[in-house]
Amino acid sequence: MVRQFVSAVFCLLLLSGKARAGWYHVENYEGSIGPNPAHLSLQTYTFGSSLTVEGSYFYDDKQSPIPLYGKISGTSIALCEIADDEEFQRVIVMGSKTPADTTGCPFSLELADGVLTGSWSKGADKFPVNLKKVAGLDDTGEGKIDGSVEIPFWAQTATDRFAGVYTKTDNGICMTKMQVINKKRQKVVQTIKFGGDLCNAGMLMTPIYFNVQKSVERGKDIISVSFYDGRAGYEEDYVFDRKTRKYRLRK
Repeated sequence: MVRQFVSAVFCLLLLSGKARAGWYHVENYEGSIGPNPAHLSLQTYTFGSSLTVEGSYFYDDKQSPIPLYGKISGTSIALCEIADDEEFQRVIVMGSKTPADTTGCPFSLELADGVLTGSWSKGADKFPVNLKKVAGLDDTGEGKIDGSVEIPFWAQTATDRFAGVYTKTDNGICMTKMQVINKKRQKVVQTIKFGGDLCNAGMLMTPIYFNVQKSVERGKDIISVSFYDGRAGYEEDYVFDRKTRKYRLRK
């Protein structure tokens, strides 16, 4: 279902006349949510269902990315959290012709001079939010990278999360390597590099956080990395090897 969705979205955007460059505008922030250090990444785009921003954030001590969706109005941003797989399918994968309702979403933020401030609230809990922009990626024009851009992909396993390091090369902007980060150790335990002249890793026309996906086959975790190729894109699968504790490219 997820892979079919990626191909469908790509084809629809291709038919709309979008060019190779121009669908990624991402800003990364770090700071705190209440007493907890956190990292947050936001991509602005017209995603459908009246959504104009999607993102991913994690608390530093948990290292478990939480998908976000929401709306931007001027300098105000309302962000909702995806609670479970069912909501992910309904909101992110399937979407809706009916405008999404962001009333009561946990994040109520204001953006000024590269700083996000506001609050996160759920039930009786309410915490202040203070996050500063530390990096950015803009592929909507000539292509621009600010700082060190690491994308916290939505895909994760029980033990690892995955971060894409995006850089600007002679052939454009793309993911040049993917880091496997052990959640408990909060440490990079493997780096998978992407090279060649195409510079197309992690550039499929989807939400940027969807360029790495996770599945399970015969009890083994599979991490699929998306590549742009001018059509519906393609994927390379990395299978977790229990003996070496590493992900290996499936031939």
